[in-house]
Order: sequence, then C-alpha cells, then structure tokens
Amino acid sequence: MSLSAFAPDCLKGRTAIITGGGSGIGFAVAQTLSQAGANVVLASRKLERLEEAAQKIDSVGGRAVAVQVDVRNPDTVQAAVDVAVTNFGSLDILIANAAGNFVVPFTDMSFNAWRTVVDIDLHGTFHCAKRAYPHLKASTFGGRFIAISTMRALEGWPGCAHAAAAKAGVMSLMRSLAVEWGPDGILCNTIAPGPVGGTEGVKRLYEETDRSTDLPLGRLGQKEDVANAVLYLCSDAANFVTGADLVVDGGRQRGQRG
Repeated sequence: MSLSAFAPDCLKGRTAIITGGGSGIGFAVAQTLSQAGANVVLASRKLERLEEAAQKIDSVGGRAVAVQVDVRNPDTVQAAVDVAVTNFGSLDILIANAAGNFVVPFTDMSFNAWRTVVDIDLHGTFHCAKRAYPHLKASTFGGRFIAISTMRALEGWPGCAHAAAAKAGVMSLMRSLAVEWGPDGILCNTIAPGPVGGTEGVKRLYEETDRSTDLPLGRLGQKEDVANAVLYLCSDAANFVTGADLVVDGGRQRGQRG
C-alpha cells in the first residue's frame, strides 16, 4: 500500500471511526487513514478481531482503538463516538462501512432476512449519522461522513434485493444529508466499490455462486483501491465534493455486469 499520491500526514490531527473496521475493506480503510496521520477507532461486533486489527496499526506507529459495536443498536454507536472523543479529543470522520448481505431469491426471502440486512445497512447508517453529527459539525477540519455503497443498488441486484434496497436508501440519505449538513461544513459522500478480491462479499456473492466477475480492467478490485478513494474524500483535496457517488468498480457498470 502506498500513499505516494497524497501528501504525508494529510489527515494529521483528525479522528475517524470506521464501522466494520476489523477486517476486509474496513480494515484497509483504517490502515490507510492511519498512515495518513489520522487516529482511528475500529468498530465492529467481533471484539477479538478488532483488538488484533488495532494492534497491527499500533505496531507500525499508528494510533488505533477497538470498540465493540452493533450498528443496529444506537447505544453502541454512541459508545464508539464517546471512545473517539475521550481518547483523541474529537471526531472528524465517520466511515459507515458495516454491511450485511447474502444471496437469496426474493420469492424465498423471509421478512426476517429482509429486516436483518436493512437494519444493518440502512438503519445502521442512520444511527451513525445521528450520533456523529454534533461532533462532525464541531470538527475544526470540516466533518466527513462517508458510506460504502454499491452501484448495484441503482442497477438492480437479482438475488440480493434486500441489500440493493437498503443501499439505495443509503445513497439517497447521503444526498439529503449533503444538502442539509452543507451549511455545517460536513461533506457527505458514498463510495460504490465493484467486486473486491479477498473479501467475504466476493466469496459469498461470486465464488460460492459461480457468478461472473468479468471486468474491463481485467482484474478484481483490491481493498486498497477503495481505501485510497476514501482517503481522497477525507482529504482537503475533496473540500468541494459532497453529495457524490464515487464509483470504484473497474468499469463494471460500463461493461459486462457480473
């Protein structure tokens, strides 16, 4: 992973919470923001995995704290916010990355399955937004609220209607917040990754179902591809970018859809 495209310590003094930060894309985001100088709070349900991830960041000179969070529970989200402010003095960035998904045809989908994914993806983003807002507004750097979404939410997602509907809601919410929170200096954007290698999403949605992942660039995305897009939106280089959906999918939406 290289930060050569960004100024060293471009996020120095800022504090970020990354939900789903113990593994996969979330951990790559946490590592990248830490390397850019940010303090990071890793938030997820599996505390042991979080603590291991935080230790990895600390071992290379970063500053990381782990806190057990279920984004469906607003009290635990508030706990993560409190940990960020108590340990580092502020909360400047929140990355809403926690997500739930699994393949099931809509005709076979129970309401409980539907509700579980919507609770994590959409309601979880709501809870993060509500609890982070006062601190993002107070940020001396200008707050950043970024949600990890998918363009499949806008294209339709056969076999994942629950996640498509939830992520479409997230994208609409972020556009609304961009307008409402703009006067408060908070920038709100989404990032829409394509298939990213080495993640549970690709394993469950593609490898285990034999779905195609043909991409115009000829390779799967890497976690660092998404993390660098997050870094851009968190940096001062994106000070006039809000209400955007940044697509990081290797051209999938323009080529064959896998």
